[in-house]
Order: sequence, then C-alpha cells, then structure tokens
Amino acid sequence: MMLATDRLTLRPLVLADAGSYAAMRFHPQVARWLPTEPVDPAEAARATIERFAAAWQQRRYAPWGVFLEGRLIGHGGLNYVREFEQTEVLWALHPDAWGHGYATEVARAALAYGFNTLGLNLIFAITLPDNHASQAVMKRLGLTYRRRVEYKGFKDIVWFDMDRQTWKSR
Repeated sequence: MMLATDRLTLRPLVLADAGSYAAMRFHPQVARWLPTEPVDPAEAARATIERFAAAWQQRRYAPWGVFLEGRLIGHGGLNYVREFEQTEVLWALHPDAWGHGYATEVARAALAYGFNTLGLNLIFAITLPDNHASQAVMKRLGLTYRRRVEYKGFKDIVWFDMDRQTWKSR
C-alpha cells in the first residue's frame, strides 16, 4: 500500500532500504526516544523491515518508509501493539527532517487510512514525557492525553488517543 501526501511518498520498506533505515533508526538523536537494545543496526533494520512486511500481510497496515524526493527520511504509520491490543500511530524521522511538519503530515495520512479505510475504532500514540516535539504533533492531530503507561522497559510513557467518531467530526 503506497500513499502520497503533499510532499512525501509513503511506501512499505523493502530489504534494499535496510542501510538507510538503520542510519535513521539508530541515529543517536532518534534512538534516544525509541526502545533500543544493544543490537547490530543492520541486522535490526532487516528484522524490522521483515516484521513490518508480515504486518502488512496480516493486518493490511504497518509503518511505511517515509520518502522525501526519493530519499528515506524515516518511518511512520500504523502499528498494532499486542501489549495494549490497540493500534498506534507512530513516526520517527532523521534529525535532518525535524521541524518541517513531516511527522504531522505522515501521522495525518496514517489516521485517515486507519479510520477511513480500515475502519479502526481507536488509534493511540505514546511517547516519553520529555519528548515535547512528539506531544506537540499529537496535539496538532487532535489526539487527547489520557494516561500514563509502561511499555518496553519505559516506566512512564504518556498516552494520547482519538476515536473514529472524533476523527469524523473534525
């Protein structure tokens, strides 16, 4: 499933993207916000791309690769989180792409796909309490803060969400 926004191309990642994906995902400024265990970045990137591909087959959604003028700048989209039995909207961009509205653009496309095409009832987003940039994106999208949760070793994660009815009334 490929989508285009005003400025970006969103498409499932393929193994040929693994090098660029690893460079983005394991960049120190990106990795500080994401659950990361000590791993080989190239191997982890390939495993993630394979996991995303399986999710596309099983659920019809997973994070896309985010491309600007043909260059991979991050990932974003929808991800089913088994621990919560819900779907999250997520994004992670290379620091060179921060501050241009790309995260909001990707997340808005993902919400539309999730609510309008897939018919999901609820979509959430989570981040660390001090990740104010991601929380600003969540608020711009119209997600509402609900609670604090634990996730993948992080003891204090902020949870925002939106339901389909709220999406449709916007």
